[in-house]
Amino acid sequence: MQTWELVPHPAMPAAGVSGVSASVLAPVDRWLRLRWRVEGAAGLVVPPFAGQVRADGLWRTTCFELFVQPAGGTAYAEFNFSPSDQWAAYDFTDRRTGMAERPVTPQPVCTMRRGGNLAIFDVALPLATVPLGSVGLTAVIEEAGGVKSYWALAHGGTAPDFHDPACFTASLAAPQAT
Repeated sequence: MQTWELVPHPAMPAAGVSGVSASVLAPVDRWLRLRWRVEGAAGLVVPPFAGQVRADGLWRTTCFELFVQPAGGTAYAEFNFSPSDQWAAYDFTDRRTGMAERPVTPQPVCTMRRGGNLAIFDVALPLATVPLGSVGLTAVIEEAGGVKSYWALAHGGTAPDFHDPACFTASLAAPQAT
C-alpha cells in the first residue's frame, strides 16, 4: 500500500476538513483499489446516491480523482469517482485538449463510509483500464455552506487545476494482481 497526504490549494482553503490522504492499495483479482480518507468531515457534503453510471460534471461537488500520464508524452487519463456511485473516465491528448471518453469495463465500484469526523471513500477500478505512469491523486471537497477546497499531491498555479502536470507527482508501477 502507498499513501500520500494531499494538500489543499491555498486559494481555496477548507472550512472544517483538516486533512485528505489518498492510497493505492494492493490489487485484488485484477482490480486496482484506491482509498481516500477525509479528516474533519462532519460538514462534508455528499451527493445523493444516483446509481453506478457514467456521468459528467462530478467535480461540481465532492468527488475523488485519479490522473495517470504514461511516460514520454503529454497524453493522460482522468478518472472521476463520486460518493453518489457515479463515475467518469476520459483520455486527453495534451493538457485539457483532445478529450474523449475512456472505455471502462466493468464499471468501477465506489463505496463511501462516514462516521463522526471521518469519511473513507474506496474505489475498485479494473486494472486493464489504467495506464502506468505519473499519477495525480486529487479530491474536490464540498462542505456545508458551499465551501469548496481542492486537494492534490501538489499544485502548480495560482488557481486549482488538477490537469496541471505539476499535480502528477506519484507513480503507478505495474501491480501484481492476486
